[in-house]
Amino acid sequence: MLDYIVGVLLIAAPWLFNFDRGGAETWVPVVVGVLVLLQAIMTDYEAGVIHKISMVNHLRMDFIIGIFLAASPWIFNFSNIVWAPHVIVGIFSILASIMTKTVPDYVHRPHTDFRTHHTS
Repeated sequence: MLDYIVGVLLIAAPWLFNFDRGGAETWVPVVVGVLVLLQAIMTDYEAGVIHKISMVNHLRMDFIIGIFLAASPWIFNFSNIVWAPHVIVGIFSILASIMTKTVPDYVHRPHTDFRTHHTS
């Protein structure tokens, strides 16, 4: 679910944090937010809808998106206008991609038959 929240937050960030000047500082987070939402919709995980992207590839893309977003104020030369939201969310995306499990916990847990573990 975090992907959906981050995607919407990125799309709204220029207007929420008052850096909507119409240039790259505005449109980089909007485009990245749309990509994050599309990726979330297409990932084969609990919150996905279409299930076409593996979780491993999703996390790889999150890592690349994070680097791009964090570097974008200098790539597109708008660091004198705004840089903190781009860097913060970019670093968050990098860290989330590194720390997220690729397999849900329930896959690793052995199946327990509760009928054999009752006490009399």
